Amino acid sequence: MAKELRIGALALKFLVDDKISDGKAMMFEMTVPEKAKVPAPHHHRDVDEIVYGLDGTLTMIVDGVTHEVKTGDTVFVPRGAVHQFQNLHPGHARVLSVLTPGSIGTSYFEELADLVNAGGPPDLARVKDIMLRHGLVPALTA
Repeated sequence: MAKELRIGALALKFLVDDKISDGKAMMFEMTVPEKAKVPAPHHHRDVDEIVYGLDGTLTMIVDGVTHEVKTGDTVFVPRGAVHQFQNLHPGHARVLSVLTPGSIGTSYFEELADLVNAGGPPDLARVKDIMLRHGLVPALTA
């Protein structure tokens, strides 16, 4: 059975995790409610990402180019590309994300969930530390 995790309003369902793939890939479904708080712009040091639209419309910005990811649309985010996403449209957006290799594993998402879901505004210095330890670099320090 797929593991599910909430990070604030975001819902993630891990279909292939870093343990199953021996660190070669990660695949998860993510649901983003409209106007939900989302991660800051960042890039991955060593990981490429593919995002495939399942439902609704997710707005992604990759190296300054805006993509409206709708059902059946795909966006490739190469390692090093600064990117972010948000749901600016009514209803939820649901996407399938594949990370390769799977070095940004479930432990990254679990640590972030623990911090974000603790209540109150998250400590941004701790968020940055978690990101950097797992190979994500906030755009301000990119």
